[in-house]
Amino acid sequence: MFVLVEMVDTVRIPPWSFHRQLNEAIAEELNKKLANKVVYNVGLCVCLYDVTKLEDSYIFPGDGASHTKVHFRYVVFHPFLDEILVGKIKGCSAEGVHVSLGLFDDIIIPPESLQQPAKFDEAEQLWVWEYETDEGAHDLFMDRGEEIRFRVVDEVFIDTSPTGPSTEKEAPSAATAPPAGAEDSAQQKEAPYTLIGSVSEPGLGLLSWWNS
Repeated sequence: MFVLVEMVDTVRIPPWSFHRQLNEAIAEELNKKLANKVVYNVGLCVCLYDVTKLEDSYIFPGDGASHTKVHFRYVVFHPFLDEILVGKIKGCSAEGVHVSLGLFDDIIIPPESLQQPAKFDEAEQLWVWEYETDEGAHDLFMDRGEEIRFRVVDEVFIDTSPTGPSTEKEAPSAATAPPAGAEDSAQQKEAPYTLIGSVSEPGLGLLSWWNS
């Protein structure tokens, strides 16, 4: 679930931090920059593990800060495909079951990856496994807050970094332009990193199903 990733970055240390140990100041700046951020095709950065190499520091004209090229290892949340995890259901929608691990929330189990046959209860806004027995079908609801065991079957990275402004030719007119802030809001809602899960095999799904 967690991996160590080797990274290289140039770290800027402001003048008011010169009284501190260089390693301490660099660690603080790296965590400030990367912690809880998703790096494209890498995963969710958690915390600095160690610094492996420091190159020479430079102070450029017009900038009183020092700039140091740093080689380091960072702890990253990036589950392996086929890894089995346990999280909590944070909600359901027609798109599937949404799961949270606490430190990471962008996990979805699509309808085709649920225990079958499954149906979406519109009134309760919950997915239901219509469990078949010799005595008939029993509806097993996937309630919010329940612990769920799932297998990671896919991952989706989306580059949400800002893009440059449109050219004058491509720019929409005031009459057709979306309301101010609408594009920013839509972009913020787009998750940069999403895990796709599955519970469509014995032993997976709500822990309460198998405990009882």
